[in-house]
Amino acid sequence: MPMPITNVLLVGVGGQGILLASEILAKVAFEEGYDVKKSEVHGMAQRGGSVSSEVRFGPKIYSPLIRKGGADFLLALEKLEALRFIDYLKKEGVLILNDLEIPPLMVSLGKEEYPKDILVHLKKKTSRIVKIAATEIAQTAGNAKTFNLVLLGKLSTFLNFKSSSWEKVIRQEVPPHTIEVNLKAFELGKRS
Repeated sequence: MPMPITNVLLVGVGGQGILLASEILAKVAFEEGYDVKKSEVHGMAQRGGSVSSEVRFGPKIYSPLIRKGGADFLLALEKLEALRFIDYLKKEGVLILNDLEIPPLMVSLGKEEYPKDILVHLKKKTSRIVKIAATEIAQTAGNAKTFNLVLLGKLSTFLNFKSSSWEKVIRQEVPPHTIEVNLKAFELGKRS
C-alpha cells in the first residue's frame, strides 16, 4: 500500500545541521520513489537564529509548505525551537526532541529568561514526544556535531524506507572524511 503524504518539519538554530538533515531526508524519500518538495527558512542562521526546513513526500506533492497543524513529524534539534513550532504538529503527530537548550541572544544578554517549563507546554500539544539526548549519543558515535544524524536515525524508525537508501544518501551528502561517524550516529539514533 503506498504511503500517504507525509509532512516533516525540521527546526533548530543556525549551525545545527538542519539543512543537511532535510536534504538527506528529501533525497531518501526521492530514492524510495516518492514525489518530494522541500522548503527552508534560514533567518539569522549564521548568528544562532532560527532555522526551519519543511519536507513533504508522497504520491504527488504540489507545495513544499506545511500548514499549522499539518506536520506528521516535528524534528526539533533544540527545545525552544520545538516550542516555537509546536503548533505546526498534528494532534496525533510525533515530536522528536533533542534534549538541548541553546539560549537565544536576548537570554545571553540577560534581557530575557529561557523558559523553564518547555516540556510541560509541549505535552499540552502532543502526547507523542520522543526525547533524545542526541548530543551525548553523537559523542558516543565519535563526533558531537552528528546529533542531526542521530535524530534522523530516530525519525527513520517511523518511516518505511530501506536502510540501504538511507546509507546511500548519507554517503553522498556528508563530507567524505565524516561518512563513517555519520553512519554510526544514524544507527545509534535508530536504536535510541
